[in-house]
Amino acid sequence: MSSVPFHYVDLRTFCYATEDERRVEGALRTFLPEDVELERETTEGHHGDRILVLSVRLERADEMRHVFGKLAELASFDRLIAELNDRIDEDCAFFVQLDKQAAYNGEVELGRGIMLRGKVEAYPAKKERAVEAATEALEAIQAGEFA
Repeated sequence: MSSVPFHYVDLRTFCYATEDERRVEGALRTFLPEDVELERETTEGHHGDRILVLSVRLERADEMRHVFGKLAELASFDRLIAELNDRIDEDCAFFVQLDKQAAYNGEVELGRGIMLRGKVEAYPAKKERAVEAATEALEAIQAGEFA
């Protein structure tokens, strides 16, 4: 079993007043192991509308493997690997936007609505090293050596 070169993975989505909370939670849970508890925070939009923020931080290796296993279902997984230099910032954070509507239907697609942010383990903690570590991890996922 390959090690997980991430300190943690955060997933977050917003549930707007026009959306069904159960459906939005279901979309987010597409990427999560069953026993994970979500954090809920209510905030207010620009026009005073209610926005529920659903989020979770995963720090256990098996939970992160589950998330990355779901990412491996992306039809554009090769594109994700090719874009790592653009998806990792100077603080070694990895970002992916996932399609919330597709996730509600149990599908995994790049898009909008669900933010995945992972802190890449890189020693030294430099972007170049983080890109290398993330590339190795995603290629291991693609080869089926990560789960």
